[in-house]
Amino acid sequence: MSVLYVNNNGVVLPNTGATIAAGNRSYLYGDGLFESVRIMNGRPINFVNHFNRIQEGAKALKMRIPAFFTAEFFETKIKDLIQKSNLQEGGKCRVSIDRAAGGTYFPDTNEVSYFIEVYPYEANYFELNSKGLEVDIYMDMKKQKNFLSNYKTKNGLLYVMSAIAAREKNLDDLLLSNEKGGILESSNSNLFVVSNGVLYTPSLDEGCLAGTMRMQVINLAIHHGIKVYECTILPQNLLAADEIFLTNAIRGISWVGGYRTKRYFNVISRRIQAYLNDYWENQE
Repeated sequence: MSVLYVNNNGVVLPNTGATIAAGNRSYLYGDGLFESVRIMNGRPINFVNHFNRIQEGAKALKMRIPAFFTAEFFETKIKDLIQKSNLQEGGKCRVSIDRAAGGTYFPDTNEVSYFIEVYPYEANYFELNSKGLEVDIYMDMKKQKNFLSNYKTKNGLLYVMSAIAAREKNLDDLLLSNEKGGILESSNSNLFVVSNGVLYTPSLDEGCLAGTMRMQVINLAIHHGIKVYECTILPQNLLAADEIFLTNAIRGISWVGGYRTKRYFNVISRRIQAYLNDYWENQE
């Protein structure tokens, strides 16, 4: 296998040892943002939407993004790493934006640094899981609704603990809820519920992550005549649903086979997965 490479704020290094400097504020305080980007046919997809979320998240965190940090700038850096790492088909990329080193809880500066890493991925296109996921609701922690709820910050302990709890319960994933009991997302994906051919998904105002794949699925569904409503999802809505599926930037769509004693189909999720692959296959 080819050596993989990272880009640490403009310095390209082999991903074979330490590549992050001591004092990095993301490491010390979780003081940063990140985006997970899918690679297809050796190129990053949907990056403009990822970059838009980086900009919005950085503004919320009071970070100063320099003018030359554009979507084109990062796409060029990502493509350079893809080529150097010899990733010709499927892959995944993580782009981090961290507040520059210095200070303790009060930072010395609001300037930023970036870090890009790329990895191979087993599939070149989005593939629907053959066996439906088994899920339940995570009860030990709630997701707080605040001005950071929609962004992918480096503070991921809620997602880590829910993923560990899912494994302990022999489940594939657990669903997170807010303090009002509204179901928001899973440990790694946005949530869609299907009833009578209509899609329902939590609104951003509820506190869910503003997922780039969530946005694309909504747009594709509407384009193909499927109605979508953003609204509160409660546990009883899960039990009344025909289908449940999860979305994220790397896997695309994953259908849920069971929630407690309820079983689900995957008719709509399979159709939207096909729309998703058709869309990216036709992009240059």
